[in-house]
Amino acid sequence: MSDQPTLVIFDFPARPPGGPEQEAAIHALAEDIASEPDLLWKIWTESTEEKRAGGVYLFRSRAAAQAYHAKHAIRLAKAGIGGIEATYRTYNAPLTAITRGPV
Repeated sequence: MSDQPTLVIFDFPARPPGGPEQEAAIHALAEDIASEPDLLWKIWTESTEEKRAGGVYLFRSRAAAQAYHAKHAIRLAKAGIGGIEATYRTYNAPLTAITRGPV
């Protein structure tokens, strides 16, 4: 397992906008994600055209990314969301610095 910072990219079917209650639930989810151990940052992704949502996360290590993946997959399944795709990547720090990547 890698001790390098690790990106995990989630992509899954999105629910249609659900009004103030859904907005409050997503805000609470964001607060919960922000308190995740070893999470450095998350960028939220969405495509209304493709009806997909997800995020790009950077964790301190691959082990932390994998632990979060397991937790998040359960949370999404409980919400009735299936078809979850997750991809793991490390990054090239020198080239990312040149292009002003947020790391």
